[in-house]
Amino acid sequence: MGNVTSNVAAKFAFFPPDPPTYEVYREGGGDGKDGGLVFSGVTADKNMEVHLLDTKGGNKIVATFWKHPFARFTLLYSHGNAADLGQMQELFIELRAHLRVNIMSYDYSGYGGSSGKPSEFNTYYDIEAVYNCLRREYGIKQEELIVYGQSVGSGPTLHLASRLQRLRGVVLHSAILSGIRVLYPVKLTFWFDIFKNIDKIRHVTCPVLVIHGTDDEIVAWSHGKRLWELSKEKYDPLWVKGGGHCNLETYPEYIKHLRDFINAMEKLSATTPMNSQMSNASSLRETRQNKCLGFVKR
Repeated sequence: MGNVTSNVAAKFAFFPPDPPTYEVYREGGGDGKDGGLVFSGVTADKNMEVHLLDTKGGNKIVATFWKHPFARFTLLYSHGNAADLGQMQELFIELRAHLRVNIMSYDYSGYGGSSGKPSEFNTYYDIEAVYNCLRREYGIKQEELIVYGQSVGSGPTLHLASRLQRLRGVVLHSAILSGIRVLYPVKLTFWFDIFKNIDKIRHVTCPVLVIHGTDDEIVAWSHGKRLWELSKEKYDPLWVKGGGHCNLETYPEYIKHLRDFINAMEKLSATTPMNSQMSNASSLRETRQNKCLGFVKR
């Protein structure tokens, strides 16, 4: 039963667009060994850089860094399971402008232009490679980083956040408690479950913002509520009344609440020593649709 349930949960988790919605190639054509990487459909004036990163799993993944000239923080964005980076461009441009942040995002192994096959552990290797790139190429410190996980992306997001103790913040958007809990209302965490966010959230020490739609038909609202309850440092959640699983970006309160969260994190950064920020975070009160399905029941 355990193996069967695990296989079912894994099959429900990953649906990369086929074919991919973009290409990555070397500038200049031909072998292009000396040219930079180019992301199809994105012109130089978009101020975006492309990376091809090696992971511990032996794959090469595509990552994009959207620069803001006056960025307050960098958002490390892990997208939902039925999208790739080509479908996320417009959202990243809007978030960068409205929030005044850099945005680093990536395609999981087996998605878009990334090699390999999607799996739970490959997503962990993927986000680790992206984080290392942020440190190495851009000098981003933990205190300058907010990790953002949408649907299945909450898995790698909480994997990283549970291991980094000085992150500025975490955003969980239509997040899951675990893979099997999307399918069955189980009370215990089984060893064969995937993305055990219900356990990892307890180890996150920075402020956590949870965003969830009250009418989410894929991942029930109860997932978001429970993750918020288990967070050590709670920021005011955003429960989008009538919101589903893939349309929260279309509600005006979405960008407003995110902006309030970024502003609150900036005030913490400017006025409070890091070792005392955590005790204060819980008292803080301060668009476009994209394909993001976390789990599709077929």
